[in-house]
Amino acid sequence: MCGIVGLFLKDKALEPRLGDLLSDMLITMTDRGPDSAGIAIYGGVDGKTAKVTIQSAAPESDFPCLAEDLAKAGIPAEIELKSTHAVISIAASQLTEIRSALAEIRPNVRIMGSGESVEIFKEVGLPKDVVQRFGVRAMGGTHGIGHTRMATESAVTTLGAHPFSTGADQCLVHNGSLSNHNNLRRELIREGMSFETQNDSEVAAAYLTAEMAKGKDLGQALTGALDDLDGFFTFVVGTKTGFGVVRDPIACKPAVMAETDQYVAFGSEYRALVNLPGIETARVWEPEPATVYFWDHEKAA
Repeated sequence: MCGIVGLFLKDKALEPRLGDLLSDMLITMTDRGPDSAGIAIYGGVDGKTAKVTIQSAAPESDFPCLAEDLAKAGIPAEIELKSTHAVISIAASQLTEIRSALAEIRPNVRIMGSGESVEIFKEVGLPKDVVQRFGVRAMGGTHGIGHTRMATESAVTTLGAHPFSTGADQCLVHNGSLSNHNNLRRELIREGMSFETQNDSEVAAAYLTAEMAKGKDLGQALTGALDDLDGFFTFVVGTKTGFGVVRDPIACKPAVMAETDQYVAFGSEYRALVNLPGIETARVWEPEPATVYFWDHEKAA
């Protein structure tokens, strides 16, 4: 049992409140998963800058002098420290290059997410503590997703927390369990994907990344997941400009959605949505089984 939330803003006036709204939604879901939590926030894109969110078990040794060491590696960077995480801002053209550089100069740090838009923060602990640790309430953005975890198939670790990100500006949160993740992981490794955990949710994220690399949009990739992924699942997925939801054909995991002229919201339970502005007049529904719901800031759903 885990808790999922998501918020896709249509109204730009709400963008400064994204982190605050998502934080309240996630904290409400604490009893669905008290062992770890995470949030992905998607912000503005200028076409020139990329961001890499990293995590360290020893930030006191890994983060000092990091900007200087990256500069020596030919990657000028600005770094914002946030507890055990740091957000590195670089030229978008160096997004691939920085992965190799970090592996060389800081082999113990882990990349939580990267891209032109996304920042991902996740740690072991209660949602209220994770939100406070990383200052999520003060963050603005266009859309975001969050997860609070109750581990069932893997250890309680930072890497095992959601969201999982396996591609630029892509991430996934999952409530459920996949039965064919080991076979699918082997297939994806043969296609060139790499994995940091044995978590089945990371396989789902990698599957979507691989499908979108073939030219599919998020909606098409989620449609393919209905045929290729076995098990019980509810996925909420973010891309640079999009937000998608899908449930397996049996749909035994709870889910509710709400839409107004200002936003689209998702929660594992309705109580996650009750404090959103205008919720009393929202269209509220339970997502249908085996049905893809997909919104994008750049095109119609």
